[in-house]
Amino acid sequence: MKKAFHKITSITMAFIVVFSTMSFTVNSHFCGDMLVGTSYFVKAESCGMDMKRETKSEDCSVMKKNCCQDVASVVEGQDTLKITSFDALSFNQQVFIASFYHYYVTLFEGTHDKVISFKNYKPPLVVRDIHVLDEVYLI
Repeated sequence: MKKAFHKITSITMAFIVVFSTMSFTVNSHFCGDMLVGTSYFVKAESCGMDMKRETKSEDCSVMKKNCCQDVASVVEGQDTLKITSFDALSFNQQVFIASFYHYYVTLFEGTHDKVISFKNYKPPLVVRDIHVLDEVYLI
């Protein structure tokens, strides 16, 4: 029970550290006001309606507005992890941590189910074999 609890706790803490420091990008592709595609870590799929932004001719230049729009949202992870050592703590904090650890470790120790009530008493001396006297034999 104790080992399983420690394994679950350590795995959970490892995932918390990994996911709190990880950063990622969410890319979304909008066609007009409708969301067409969403993608993590890579560029989102296009709807296929990309227009040329500029058409040039000799007489005039026309700019067409593109109906599609790409939006990239970046979720930044935690970059600064402060690692403190046990020596940097004050004496009272060290005493508290040591006593808490000792209490926590002894909390999960199991009690003995088998209680021996005659542990401090000596058995009587056997003068004769009682089985032979009563002629009781186990077969």
